[in-house]
Amino acid sequence: MKAFTIQKNDAGQRLDRWLSKNLPLLPPPLAQKYIRLKRVKLNGKGAKRDTHLNAGDLLELYINDEFFDLPTPENAFLSISKPQLDILYEDENLLLVDKRPGMVVHPDETERVNTLITHIQAYLYQKREWSPYTERSFAPALCHRIDRNTGGIVIAAKTAEALRIINEKIRDREIEKYYLCIIHGAISPPQGTLRHILLKDEGKKQVSVHHHAVPGGRSAATEYHTLARNDNLSLMECRLITGRTHQIRAQFAAAGHPLLGDGKYGKERDNKPFGRTYQALYSYRLQFTFPTDAGVLSYLKGKTVSVPKVDFAEEFFPEFSYVP
Repeated sequence: MKAFTIQKNDAGQRLDRWLSKNLPLLPPPLAQKYIRLKRVKLNGKGAKRDTHLNAGDLLELYINDEFFDLPTPENAFLSISKPQLDILYEDENLLLVDKRPGMVVHPDETERVNTLITHIQAYLYQKREWSPYTERSFAPALCHRIDRNTGGIVIAAKTAEALRIINEKIRDREIEKYYLCIIHGAISPPQGTLRHILLKDEGKKQVSVHHHAVPGGRSAATEYHTLARNDNLSLMECRLITGRTHQIRAQFAAAGHPLLGDGKYGKERDNKPFGRTYQALYSYRLQFTFPTDAGVLSYLKGKTVSVPKVDFAEEFFPEFSYVP
């Protein structure tokens, strides 16, 4: 229990608004619940949420200590009362989530709370599978990331051992990642492998594509296969051989076929007729091949996880069935 005496500068506020201001990590629905349960006492008694406070009032809060912390990226999960996750697969070690376009995976300069990892941590905290207050050495973590406006499968590790193994398997290319995308035009040949050198510009948050080695450049390879064509668009399936920043987007643009909706590597005039404002790119299928030992995750060998639908594929190629 923590007690507070209301000072004159806080006088006149509603009780629920005082809680929101002074306990920013406490979700409003949970604050309302605590008020109803009389875990918030005003001068020794329960009070209604719209009660106005007076100078000298005594507030006694029977609320968990973690909600009194200052907001940081590490505890932002506390402010999420209802995690929003599309869970594709879950066991005691891993969580595979279908991230929707528009959500960032980690906190950044534009968003600190409504991120994929924050929702995952809130979900596991509320399930009582994880608590940073009893297990400070590890927090649920993402094993890889995808761009804000790219949708699809993201792997999260529930344990330090699972995180280590999955990171090794991604590095050793023992997890196959398949993407669907729509490109402008029809690429020739209709299937093949794009190979380039990509150079990342941190300032512009963009990569340049080169055909020969350049200082700081990294090799990038993407297998592609044309699935369907119509209206000067092509539906493509891509398999990542490497996993570089903006790899698929930059390589197709360099080949003369930027992704539909991609304003960074494509041209607005080409995208405008289709009404698409962000890239048509989705990580839609993932397979755990595991040709070498995977320790406690060996049971995943051969398992494939797919998303149930990809909106842009259904919109522009409704006749094509892409789910395996």
